[in-house]
Amino acid sequence: MRIIFVRHGEPNYEKDCLTETGKRQAAAAAERLVREGITTVYSSPMGRARETAAFTAERLGLPIRTLDYMHEISWGGEDTPAEGHPWTLSQWMIDQEDFDFTGKDWRKHPYYARNVAVRYLDEIAGKFDDLLLEHGYRHEGGRYLCETDTRETFAVFSHGGSGACVLAHLLALPFPYVCTVLPYEFTSIIILEFPVRKGEYVHPRIELFNDTAHTLGLSSGLQFQKKADTQ
Repeated sequence: MRIIFVRHGEPNYEKDCLTETGKRQAAAAAERLVREGITTVYSSPMGRARETAAFTAERLGLPIRTLDYMHEISWGGEDTPAEGHPWTLSQWMIDQEDFDFTGKDWRKHPYYARNVAVRYLDEIAGKFDDLLLEHGYRHEGGRYLCETDTRETFAVFSHGGSGACVLAHLLALPFPYVCTVLPYEFTSIIILEFPVRKGEYVHPRIELFNDTAHTLGLSSGLQFQKKADTQ
């Protein structure tokens, strides 16, 4: 099984839609993805993600299945630097406090213990496990039990935050660390591959990360939403 994660195109965050550049990025991503053998297209319910997904869905003649929980996350907490913005905050903690996200319990740090982003992380992780189970993979602790012999590829169109939550969960990496060292651009393509060995435990492998070759001449650079989502 292969999961293709695609971040939405350049957005107008206030109107929750794509800019003209974002539409061109989404169209270019669709042409890139047509070769990947995608059989199912999933999307966040938010306008900018659905609009991005629509280019690929139409190109492949597939419907869009909505994953309500993959909407962009919110963030923030009392007396938290950088307004609790996970990307800025995590970098700040490394730079100013020399905090080791891989060696310490980051969830107990006051900047994350009271940060609403963690609630979104836990909700998304649990519901994405349910999706994996639908596709034949049971998440047990740090392992994945393959219960299928079917090979398939599906795409998930979402956001910088909700996508980072899933990547952190699937790869067993600290969420703030993922925000810091694994950022990705508009319409970037990330592919995780799960071996198909029915009855055996398997582990996800990173096949591709932050592929933006299709946006050559259309790149918006690395950008993240600064104002917390209200959902």
